[in-house]
Amino acid sequence: MNEETPLRANPDAPLSDDMPEAVHADGMRILWDAPIKMSDGVVLRADIFLPEAPGRYAALISYGAYGKGVPMQVGYKSAYDRMVRAYPDIAEGSTNKYMNWEVADPEKWVPDGFVCIRVDSRGAGRSKGVLDPTSAQETTDICECIEWAAAQPWCNGKVGMNGISYYATNQWYAAAQRPPHLAAICVWEGFVDRYRDAARHGGILSQFGAGWYGRQVLKIQHGYGNRGIKNPNNGEWVSGPETLSEAELTANRAVPMVDGVLNHPLDDEFYSSHKPDLSRIEVPLLSAANWGGMGVHPRGNFEGYLEAGSSQKWLEVHGDSHFSPFYRAEGVALQKKFFGHFLQGKDTGWDRQPPVQLQIRRPGEHFTIRDEQEWPLARTQWTRYYLDPGTRTLTTTPGTGAAITYSTTDHGITFILPPSTQEMEITGPVAARLMVSSDTVDADIFLALRLFAPDGKEVLFIGSNDPRVPIGLGWLRASHRKLDPARTLPYRPYHSHDELQPLVPGEPVILDIEILPTSIVVPAGYTLALNIRGCDYDHGLGDAGLSDQPYPMTGVGPFRHADPRDRPPDIFGGKNTLHFVAGSEPFLLLPVIPSDPA
Repeated sequence: MNEETPLRANPDAPLSDDMPEAVHADGMRILWDAPIKMSDGVVLRADIFLPEAPGRYAALISYGAYGKGVPMQVGYKSAYDRMVRAYPDIAEGSTNKYMNWEVADPEKWVPDGFVCIRVDSRGAGRSKGVLDPTSAQETTDICECIEWAAAQPWCNGKVGMNGISYYATNQWYAAAQRPPHLAAICVWEGFVDRYRDAARHGGILSQFGAGWYGRQVLKIQHGYGNRGIKNPNNGEWVSGPETLSEAELTANRAVPMVDGVLNHPLDDEFYSSHKPDLSRIEVPLLSAANWGGMGVHPRGNFEGYLEAGSSQKWLEVHGDSHFSPFYRAEGVALQKKFFGHFLQGKDTGWDRQPPVQLQIRRPGEHFTIRDEQEWPLARTQWTRYYLDPGTRTLTTTPGTGAAITYSTTDHGITFILPPSTQEMEITGPVAARLMVSSDTVDADIFLALRLFAPDGKEVLFIGSNDPRVPIGLGWLRASHRKLDPARTLPYRPYHSHDELQPLVPGEPVILDIEILPTSIVVPAGYTLALNIRGCDYDHGLGDAGLSDQPYPMTGVGPFRHADPRDRPPDIFGGKNTLHFVAGSEPFLLLPVIPSDPA
């Protein structure tokens, strides 16, 4: 801790509603626990990092439930250590002690004329109120915080939003409300559709929400107080100063989101307040997706980019972990180039930024940055690869044959694309059409797009939430097979999830399945494969052994689908059958990119 930063004499003393006196530390003026009063009287708390020199500056705001006073090295030490070990440049040029999980490091931004504002969301951290993550109330609060910031004497009237994941998702919601002084948003790996992107993949319950809520949210709830941790930069209780009883904490929570998701298998009114009208977004936006983020975020970044109403919007897609690309020098430079243009009016060169910038992926974690003009790419050669039941291969010729039955509790069945003598690039959305029957009234289909080296070993990549992921994943519950014809595209099936259509045991049905967008250059001699399963993908290499993760890392990270309340074994633990009938031949639709860009 910097000796210039004084500790509060009594961290248990009540918070004041007066604006705090600035603390001077590490080349910044810092306002700890600045009060922001909402229209309903609830006071939220923000830490504000300002340049030392007086003036009016562009403001970057982040709002979330992870605790504005939790340095990454304290709350997420293992992740921080892995990140800095892999990319030492992240730790350079900063003391790093103000670097918090998934938000900008103020020491990297304040010297360039930005004010960084971190707000503890209602009911979290140092902010009182009812805890209700990603709710309509949070969206209202964010908009009021934006307008409050714009009116401060140190702000130039332009406010941007930046941050990863939680701090990215809420940008879609806030921007759709059009707060007058929101000038730009940088949505870095943030979902947009709570049902399809996060809660239920293809209608199948994702277990991520349950673990996330208990592990990352409840322990930061306001009132956790002295059971939690102190901010080492000022000595304050991160979720205090008051310490509430368990009964009081429970009373200050909205309806448990985990139970809500479990009890709402269809896309009904429970999710309606969590769906921003993307067509209303008019501010400039940068949507940054991760090829390896399968499970919660990447779909939202692509869909949000395509559906946002803004005439000024950009898409960037990268690889690697959930946080490293954001903090690396290249990521910070991209963000500053964007915000410098729209918040500070500087000639950063952003007016020459291509609409789409992709990091094209190759085996060995090799990426090549390529500028594009649209998404999906206009030159895409959409190619159907049919499943051949006799050879278990993928071929461009439709084939029929005997049905194949597989167990839903093991590795399933795999169809391979024989190695080519030339490399092939696949970049874009992927889809599959299967004809499936079950020995029960329903079936869960799990698809994994996989790549194997000539020696037979699977080629895996660092994912946003698992260090070893395949190149593509998709899911669909057969009873959710109904398509929305207005929104379905040949390469992106869109399921309505508004009614159940149970199966008749033994009777096949057609399933159109979305596989999340991907990018992979398949080298000559490598084998591409479609793995069809009845349970989550598993690379078979065992747990990655990350000490900070309570679940085994076997290829899908925390995004598992094995809750017996949602997937009772008597329905989903039997056998499925693939059918190969003339006129309904199953296929995999791949976005093949020709080698010559012209």
